[in-house]
Amino acid sequence: MPEQVIIEKELSYLIMQVAFEVHNELGPGYPESIYEEAMNRELARRGVQLERQKVVEVFFKGEKIGSFQLDNIANGKIILEYKAVSEIARIHKQQALSYLKATGLQLAIVINFGAERAQSSRVVNTKGKAKLPLDLLRPRNILSDLE
Repeated sequence: MPEQVIIEKELSYLIMQVAFEVHNELGPGYPESIYEEAMNRELARRGVQLERQKVVEVFFKGEKIGSFQLDNIANGKIILEYKAVSEIARIHKQQALSYLKATGLQLAIVINFGAERAQSSRVVNTKGKAKLPLDLLRPRNILSDLE
């Protein structure tokens, strides 16, 4: 059986490590903007380049129909989408999938700080077609990602 290739493994690991530290320090209960700022500061301290609140335009049949803002793009490679909800829902993963389609990037990580333990879900875009992870209905616990 071929070994599974994990896209942006080192950067993903660093991001999840920082997310765990942020959640461990702050705990659940703050608005999303508080966690985003903590992530921004700690990722920057660790040398990660961030595009904050990047505006992305959406086109339909070649015509601009609107735009949206991404929370962050790390090192120009990974979309970071932050949540402060009870758990990561399917719509959050669908949203990340749409962001991947619109940007052409390969990886988005949805990170939730609102639960008792930090949660993350990776959404991967392969061959120009974004797909949701197999654990679509079940958010992962960041602790299990770090083990």
